[in-house]
This record gives sequence, structure tokens and C-alpha cells, in this order.
Amino acid sequence: MKEERIYQVIRYPHVSEKTARLQADSNQYVFEVRTDATKKEIKHAVEKLFEVNVEQVQVVNMKGKVKAFRFKVGRQNDWKKAYVRIRAGEVISDLQPE
Repeated sequence: MKEERIYQVIRYPHVSEKTARLQADSNQYVFEVRTDATKKEIKHAVEKLFEVNVEQVQVVNMKGKVKAFRFKVGRQNDWKKAYVRIRAGEVISDLQPE
């Protein structure tokens, strides 16, 4: 995979109470990724960017919500999130709260 593609695959970490619990309990991190990214690309990108060993990648396609904007019904974009489990004992330090 090209170096440019590595930086495009992962958009940003998805932070919520659920993801914080996953980090603490099962060493999983959640990222919003490109909709055309594959599991292999996500695994490779996380390993290269954060220098960790990835054990498993699970991908979920999220449907955009239907919202009303000034009396018109609109729809947010669909997006994809990836649950990435890393090897026990390893930590992605950039995503840890201080």
C-alpha cells in the first residue's frame, strides 16, 4: 500500500463512553475510516501509524441519520467505523486521555 493511502484510510478516532470502556477492558480502539477501506488496509495503516501489532479488525457500516433542516428533510452521509484490537500490553499513547 502506498504511503499516501495510509494517511487517508484512517480519518480520526471515534471517542465516546463506549469506546473508552472498550480501550480499558478489551484493548480495542475505534476509528472512523474511509468508506472504501478494507480490513487489510485498516490493519496496515494502524500498524504503520501507531507502531503496534493489530490482532483483529471489525468493520461496521453506519447509515447516516435523517434530520430536518429548516422544514426540509435531509440525510447525513453514511460512514464506516473500524474496531481495532491490538496485542495485549500495547497501547496507542496518542489516544490516551491525560
